[in-house]
Amino acid sequence: MSLFSKNAIFNGAKYIADLCYPIKLMMTVFNFIKRYLIATGVGLWGPFQAAYTHRYLLFLLMKRDITTRTSGTLLGDAWLLFQPALQILGFWFLLDIVLKIKFPGGVAFVDYFLIGMLPWLFIAEVLSRSLNVLTEFGGLYQRSVFPVIILPILPLFLSTVLYVLVMVITAGLLEGVHTIPVAVLIILLLTLWLMPFCYLLAIIGLFLKDVGQFFPFLITVTLYLTPILYMPAQMPEPMHWVLVINPIADLMALIHASIQGLSWSYANILWPFGLWLLLLGPAWVLFRRAEPHIREML
Repeated sequence: MSLFSKNAIFNGAKYIADLCYPIKLMMTVFNFIKRYLIATGVGLWGPFQAAYTHRYLLFLLMKRDITTRTSGTLLGDAWLLFQPALQILGFWFLLDIVLKIKFPGGVAFVDYFLIGMLPWLFIAEVLSRSLNVLTEFGGLYQRSVFPVIILPILPLFLSTVLYVLVMVITAGLLEGVHTIPVAVLIILLLTLWLMPFCYLLAIIGLFLKDVGQFFPFLITVTLYLTPILYMPAQMPEPMHWVLVINPIADLMALIHASIQGLSWSYANILWPFGLWLLLLGPAWVLFRRAEPHIREML
């Protein structure tokens, strides 16, 4: 075969390979998007399916958790409702009685503060407990067969039941009985939004112990950077970018808008919803892949 023929064959093969490369790239991207969408769907449905499959065990664990946290006390289970109420009372005394903070708008500071603070306490409690839930219940699954998949949603479901009651009472007293369905819907939507974070933080807290030491500080800073103790307009102009990147600030804007009629925008929906979609599949896949190694870490 002549040198010219070899070069022609080589150039032809190279041309075909160059022609096929975009097709291969498109197929790779298509397969990735397909797997991601499937993982997202499983990440949304999987926790509910696991909760339903092991619903009796989940109920017993929730009952055991309540008993453990309130055993030996005079008020018993009522402390689970009184604890957030006492936290709210302490903040209210400092900000409204001592510092006498007033808002220029038509919404009273106490009303604005309570409607925002209760969902924040719900979010903070769920995230903090999710970080240590695998270690906390390690004795249950370390030496026996146990559906570890339900543990990250245990504090989520328990807190949901408690804060639905607290939020209903607070919204009904402050804003009227007509806001009770909205208050229930707020906590239920927050439960759905927090689900991927619960699975993600459960793995991070078990495999990266240093995060558990830093997390309380992060929760405190996030509270101060979220318009709960103040209105968004009171944030200094150079710091407005914090409200843009903080998804909880968007959630608070939607909560205040739905109950108290304050202003909101579609951007307040897009960022939290986009973050939720982004984490839904990867959080579930990461937990399922790390599940065989969870016992080893203990």
